[in-house]
Amino acid sequence: MAEAFFYHLTRSRPEAAIAMLIEKSLARGWRVAVRAPDGAVAEALDRALWLQGGDDGFLPHGRAGGPHDADQPALILAGGALPEGRACLILAEVAGADPAEVAGVARACLVFDGADPAALEAARGAWRRLRAAGIETQYWTETSGRWERQGAG
Repeated sequence: MAEAFFYHLTRSRPEAAIAMLIEKSLARGWRVAVRAPDGAVAEALDRALWLQGGDDGFLPHGRAGGPHDADQPALILAGGALPEGRACLILAEVAGADPAEVAGVARACLVFDGADPAALEAARGAWRRLRAAGIETQYWTETSGRWERQGAG
């Protein structure tokens, strides 16, 4: 059954939160797709993942559109369709949460900026759409300084 975890950022930068989610997903044996809203955000995520991953400073990943996309443990997309064989979808823009697509993965991680009113409203709308589609949801916040689950539905 699909799950959708909402990550309300109040302290972390999006790149750091996404790197943490990729590490946790890869540790579970999941192949990951990270969807950025556009090419500029995808490029920034790509650069950041070279510097923020694990002990050696690199998270294995690639940008979509290359000849080895299917071999990448984590694939960064600038929009576009979810590639087959990905168990985890990380959305760097919550507004793009499609219930049918989320239902096709083990877990979707929706990362949003808690200081941005538009992002908060988009997260609320995504929560309602996913819940209405029967997808299990969880809400995580880092307000206390560490990630804590605040709600589920």
